Amino acid sequence: MAKYEQKTKETDHDVVEFIEKVDSLKKRADAYKLLEIFEETSGYEAKMWGPSIIGFGTYHYQYATGHEGDAPLVGFSPRKAKISLYFATGDTTREESLKRFGKYTSGKSCVYINKVDDIEVDVLKEMITQSITFLQKLYPDN
Repeated sequence: MAKYEQKTKETDHDVVEFIEKVDSLKKRADAYKLLEIFEETSGYEAKMWGPSIIGFGTYHYQYATGHEGDAPLVGFSPRKAKISLYFATGDTTREESLKRFGKYTSGKSCVYINKVDDIEVDVLKEMITQSITFLQKLYPDN
């Protein structure tokens, strides 16, 4: 059986260089705001994960199936349509925080926003902290 190859890995690409290539000036400005918020709140330096995710911290996961890999504790990506925010999916406090978060949509592992002005930054900081705490308890050997 072939070993699964993780697609999204930490790279040594420059975060600021990536943000500078974001087409929309507003989205670029929001990416810099988020960079500051995530770094300050997480206490981790920003790193590129794959071609378009800015991640903070890292953890090693292993599922019961044997599948394992590394992922950022939290992160974001200033995509063309919306800005994707990445938090832990199993954290039960996430839904409660989202009620106070502001204007967003969500998928399984992402929360999507149009712009930083649409959200409560204090709630974002809370969600960053909650996600990191949750993942560090779930995967304590990191």
